[in-house]
Amino acid sequence: MASGFFALLDDIASLMDDVGAMSKIAGKKTAGILGDDLAVNAEKASGFVSSREIPVLWAITKGSLINKVIILPVAFALSAFLPVAVTVILLLGGLYLAYEGAEKIHEYLFHREHGKKVAVEQKLTKEEILALEKDKIKSAILTDFILSVEIVIIALGTVVNQTITIQIMVVSIIALIATVGVYGIVALIVRMDDFGFKLIAMTEEDDSISDKIGQFLVNALPIVIRSLSVIGTIALLLVSGGIFMHNLEFLHHWFSGIPSLLGEFIVGLIVGTLCLLVVIPIKKLVKG
Repeated sequence: MASGFFALLDDIASLMDDVGAMSKIAGKKTAGILGDDLAVNAEKASGFVSSREIPVLWAITKGSLINKVIILPVAFALSAFLPVAVTVILLLGGLYLAYEGAEKIHEYLFHREHGKKVAVEQKLTKEEILALEKDKIKSAILTDFILSVEIVIIALGTVVNQTITIQIMVVSIIALIATVGVYGIVALIVRMDDFGFKLIAMTEEDDSISDKIGQFLVNALPIVIRSLSVIGTIALLLVSGGIFMHNLEFLHHWFSGIPSLLGEFIVGLIVGTLCLLVVIPIKKLVKG
């Protein structure tokens, strides 16, 4: 009886060693997309009133967790019974990400002044502010869903030859890191200024170390937020371009002579521009 118990413990230890080793490999494979995920979602989660930042971020985080709960079992089932569907889903997600990245560039180039004018002149009611907040949360959760699909599929690809138990455990760990890790860092970013003000208020001295650090954090936040907007847009195009480059062999050959990141960016920008050219006239028809 005792020998059976210790044999079971040995099997569990061996399984956990395998899971740990495969998780490290999967983590390395998904590191790039996790970085893109951080940049995109940090940009999506910023721009709210200070008192609403954490509630909004928590709403997006819950949405992200629900996304993973939906994606994981579907990914395992499709990988086992209909692997071609995984590629189709990835390409459709790539179209959306490319469109969103191109739309941001289009808005910056052609509607930037209008956007500033609206931000200055328009006084929104509480209901309108909450409606805008809800729309941004929905957009963030949808983008998270598509990025999560990519993360899960890449992680699954690293353990496809392992047992189903190891597949489930490894991919679930990566999915959890993609939510808790990414949104934990996002929370730190969006609360930088509050932490800075607390450091400034710690002492009454005007030139203390805490004052200097606090002032740096407060002054750095606007720069970080603006940078995240740019980085998030580039990340959308890189992720979408990467999806097409990795799943459409002819694109990989076309851009084989240039650095992979540049090729992915160009593909994402071209696909996004084509999507934009299709969507803009449809939007005008719907509004008209």
